[in-house]
Parts: sequence; C-alpha cells; structure tokens
Amino acid sequence: MKKFDKAMQILFAGFCINLCMGILYAWSVFKQALVVDLGWSNADASMPYTVAVITFAASLLVAGVLQDRMGPRRILILGTVMVGLGMIISSFATSPLLLIVTFGLLTGCGIGFGYACLAPSAMKWFHPSKKGMVNGLIAAGFGLAAVYLAPLTSMLISTYGINTSFLILGGAVLVIAVPLACTINNPPADYTPVAPASAAGKPASKPVDINWRAMVKTPQFYSLWVMFALASSAGLMVIGNITSIAAQQANITQAAYLVVILSIFNSGGRIAAGMLSDKIGGVKTLMIAFIMQGINMALFASFTSDFTLMIGAALAGVGYGTLLAVFPSITADYYGLKNYGANYGVLYTAWGVSGFIGPVVAAVAVDTTGTYTLAYTICAAMMAVAVFLSFITKPVDAEALEKKLANA
Repeated sequence: MKKFDKAMQILFAGFCINLCMGILYAWSVFKQALVVDLGWSNADASMPYTVAVITFAASLLVAGVLQDRMGPRRILILGTVMVGLGMIISSFATSPLLLIVTFGLLTGCGIGFGYACLAPSAMKWFHPSKKGMVNGLIAAGFGLAAVYLAPLTSMLISTYGINTSFLILGGAVLVIAVPLACTINNPPADYTPVAPASAAGKPASKPVDINWRAMVKTPQFYSLWVMFALASSAGLMVIGNITSIAAQQANITQAAYLVVILSIFNSGGRIAAGMLSDKIGGVKTLMIAFIMQGINMALFASFTSDFTLMIGAALAGVGYGTLLAVFPSITADYYGLKNYGANYGVLYTAWGVSGFIGPVVAAVAVDTTGTYTLAYTICAAMMAVAVFLSFITKPVDAEALEKKLANA
C-alpha cells in the first residue's frame, strides 16, 4: 500500500472510531429511560454521564502522555476495549453507583484513551499544511455520532429494553472499533508526507517540539486555555439547554429536531473550520467563530420562533465545533507533534472546566431570573474576552523560547 493511501486509511479509521466512541452523546436517551422506565431520579440518572465527562477529560491527559511514549495503537486498542466492556457491563448495573463505575469511570476513561490517540497519529501522516483538515474530519466523527446514536438508542430501548441496549451497543463497539484501532499507527521515522500543490515550493518551517512543562511557561498557552474555556462554556450552555430554551422562549415542547441541527452543524463546523484554518491560520479562524458566537449569544433571547431557534442552534453548533477542530491544530503548530498528546491533554483541561461553567451559568440564570437572558449576556461577555485574546495572541517564537529555557 502506498504511504499516501495509508494516510487516508488512518484518517478514515479515526473518523469511524470516533463515530463509535461518540456513545457519550446517547446518554440523554438512556437518562430518559432510567427515569421513566426504572423510576430513577433525575439526579441519579445524570450522575453516570457527569462522571463520564470528568473522567473523559482527565484520562485524555493521561492517554496523551502514554501515546507520546508508546505510540497510539496499544493505547487506542485499550481505550476501545474499555468503551465496549464498559457498555456491556453497564447492562448488568442495577443501581446508580454501579452505573457510575461501569459507564462513568470505565466507559468514560476508554473514550478519553481513544480520543487522545487519533488526531496525533493522523496528523503525522499528512503534510503540516493539512493539520486543520485532518483535525476537523477526526473531530467530526465524534460530533456526528449524536445524529445516528440518539435515534438508534431510542429504537433499541423501545424494542429490547435499556439493559439489552447497553449490551448491543457495547458489543458493536468491540466488533467495529477494536479492529479499526489495530490499524492505527505512527508513520516510520523516514516517512515524508506528500505536499499538496498549494504547498509545493514553499520552504519548510523548522520543526517545533516543546514539552508541556515548557508549554505552560509561554503566555500563549494561558491565552489559548482561557479562550478554549470561555468559548466552550458558551457552546455547552446552549447544547445542554436547547430543548428547555425552546420550551421557555417559544413554547415548543418537542424540540428534538434542534438537537439534531446542533449536532449536524457542530460536525460540519469542525470540518469547515479545520479547512479554513489551513488557509488563513488557526487564531484568525477562532476570531471569526468567537465574533459569530458572541453576536449569536447577544441575540439569542430574541429567538422566539422555530426558524430563529434553528438559526441560533446552527450558529451555536458551528461555533462550538470550530473549537474542537482548531485548538488541536494550533497546539501542533505552536508546540509541535512530538509531545502533542501531552500538550493537548493539558490544554484540554479547559474543556473540562467549561463543562462545569456552562451548565452553572444556565442554572443560575434560570433560578434567579426565570429566563436564560442573563446566561446569554454572560456568554456574550465571555465571547468578547475571547475575541480580544484572539487579537493579541501571536505564534510561539520557538528559537527565543529555546534560548530562554537554556538560560533558565
């Protein structure tokens, strides 16, 4: 097989693995079944998902370090096996505590281990000018999972029950994702990726390889971290509350279609933003997304119809999806691919923090005012800060940093 064909195979396999590991997005369907069919409280039914998200963010950092040292294949196989087994064992869980362990810890950790390995390997097979496209496509698989997993899980639960549904989905992960994981590896040391016509003749930039200890000594890291946390908080606030927003602002009680719109534009935004970042740069792409999302948040309180809510959901999806495609590319551009897994794992803690900020902002707004207007205002302000940071953030000067570290 030609090396370029191998690169496309790695990219396709990574996309498909993320389609499987996006099982996290099916939790809203499981939660409803746990509450309605089994009589669990909303708090008990939400806790396994909450633990899974926290575990996912934490394990991604650990897996990033491991894959930098050991390569992606073994860590990825371990991750996909953990996801599958976690789902299968969840079919035997009879209490919230057991489901927290099986789904929250085991499946959540497996998703983090798997997700951490796909982008680093794929980027190494492609020319540096294609980082954005590669990250966008890899990330799109994870986002697109919601489009098919939510209706599929609903159908399985209505036909076979919640326990058997866990079993079937877990078995499918083992059958599909694990064999695909066996095909993922890093290119050989002497491999040179094929340069696209647009990059032909351009001088190659000096490779940058900065570890996470040096990365956190750069001001760019803190700027990127704050931008990631603030922008993700705004996106997750809308994603986690869109059906409630539709009911409160437009008296729409059946708003599942808005979830689908969010998911589609979330995934499409990842691909489009990744490709755009290859052409105009990652930070400029982020600035455009921040401005768009800020305007969207400022206007969201006025969205009181099906049409306007669909527009708002689509823009929120694109804005959020942009983050998951562009921040990985910027991490690779600023700090290199050698230590990318650990570096992006450290930066990704911003997403973990945003998973707390976004829901809290929405809850406080509704509890204190009865509407989401305050939440939109706070999110618009956060996006303004992100726009400012994107304006002042410049690429890392690798040579200057190396001299600074050498003299330290």
